[in-house]
Amino acid sequence: MKLLEIPINERPRERLLNEGCDKLSNEELLSIILKTGTKNKSVKELSLEVLCEFGSINNLKNISFEQLVKIKGIGKVKAIELLATIEIGKRIFLCNNVKNNKRLTSSKEIWEDTKYLFYGKKQEYFYCLYFNNKQELIERKLLFMGTINRSVVHPREVFKEAYLHSASSIVCLHNHPSGDVIPSREDIRFTRNLVEIGRMQGIPVVDHIIVSDNNYYSFYESDDNFII
Repeated sequence: MKLLEIPINERPRERLLNEGCDKLSNEELLSIILKTGTKNKSVKELSLEVLCEFGSINNLKNISFEQLVKIKGIGKVKAIELLATIEIGKRIFLCNNVKNNKRLTSSKEIWEDTKYLFYGKKQEYFYCLYFNNKQELIERKLLFMGTINRSVVHPREVFKEAYLHSASSIVCLHNHPSGDVIPSREDIRFTRNLVEIGRMQGIPVVDHIIVSDNNYYSFYESDDNFII
């Protein structure tokens, strides 16, 4: 059924106004963003095709421009608008997720709270989490993105952010796209270096967590000699 054939009070925009965003299906929300379909495909059909193409709404967070424009009916403008909408959602979520000063007291809690940041990533991402003296999260920063094989991280950037946010401690996180969370020799060398610098600066690096989609490795949990 074409959108114009749907009774006015059952169309996505009207339902949003009358019933609220939370009452709309994923297909209806996507229809509002895409606005129009094609000559032979309604916007609702196009929205459903997008959702089917990527398996679930959750997978949209990692889609690329190239993947979108391969779908007939998704041109350059629609792809750009959809990517911008997804990015806005991510930033709102990340902002709310950090600014409430949530208290994270274990490596597992930190992994569970941040693993969505790395889901489906094909290259290494390196984040630092900055905490106050109550172990409350005050800031999260993506400092580096690397290739699938290496990530170039400089300690200077790690501690610069710590000073900017008056952090009392730091937890580092990065992913292994291969899924193997066992630290490499370079991971071990780099972590020891950070811990030593943190000791000298008076801002301890309390953990370095390596993550995959379904698992994590904590230097703090796994190394009795890890200095905090």
